[in-house]
Parts: sequence; structure tokens; C-alpha cells
Amino acid sequence: MRESEVIAQFPIVEEFLLNGSNQLKNFMETDRIRRYLSKQARTATVNAIKDLRTGMSHVNLKAKILEVAEPKHVVTRYGNYASVAKALIADETGTINLCLWNGQIDSVAAGDTVQIENAQVSTFRGERHMSLGKKGTLSNVEIFKHQVTKINLSTPKI
Repeated sequence: MRESEVIAQFPIVEEFLLNGSNQLKNFMETDRIRRYLSKQARTATVNAIKDLRTGMSHVNLKAKILEVAEPKHVVTRYGNYASVAKALIADETGTINLCLWNGQIDSVAAGDTVQIENAQVSTFRGERHMSLGKKGTLSNVEIFKHQVTKINLSTPKI
């Protein structure tokens, strides 16, 4: 740079930046780099229920639905009417409540295996809950398996 004007840019290997003896060691302390490295660390890892903590986001896991409570009809903070139900889900490490809204409630039933992606963990009335929010997804693995089996069975063998 020349004063505040960028003259040239070039890539720098991360190993060099992490090396404590380089001239740019304070470079890693900038907010932009920390945010970038934090975003890179948020890969699609599969979590276990026992490892979930309040405040976690970008949670991905596969679990079995043990029970789905009766839906309750509520008025949202935006004045809309919605249905909400609590589902108890489990994996081999523990259980947690999953908050289901509107169409999500009818898409699953007790005994289904589901894949949850991009969920958040929070505490409500002293209990840990997972919610999907706007960016989260809930996929019924059992339906997907049956569709794949159906496709494989209907494909003519040569």
C-alpha cells in the first residue's frame, strides 16, 4: 500500500501467517481475518446431541423422532397465526426437544429418522431446544430411503 491506496495484492500462505517469526504476525489479529477463519471453521460437521450447548448455531445432526406433541395454535410476534409443536428427538448420545412449525409438524412422525441441518440451540423454560429458523432444514431420511429403494427396484436390470 502507498498511504491508504492499494498498489498490489498477492496471496499469502496461511502457514506463513501463523508462523510467529514473520513480519506480519499482527496481521492475524484483525477482525476481518478472524471472521474469515471462523466462517471456514463452520463446516458441515455432524454433531452429537450430548455435545450441544445453548447458543450453538449451524448445528447438523441425524436423529430419531421419539414423539411429537399435539400442535398448539399461537399468534406470532408479527400477528400471524401459526401452529407449533415440540418433538423429542434422540441419537445414541442423548435427547433434545425440536421445535416444529406449521408444515414441519405433518412432515414427520414418531419413529422417523431425520437429518437436521443449520439449526440453533437455545434454552426455553429451562430446557434445551433446537430450532430450524429461516435457514435450517429438516429432511425425513426414511422417506428418502424408500424413494431410492423404489427407484432401484423399478429400474430394469440389464
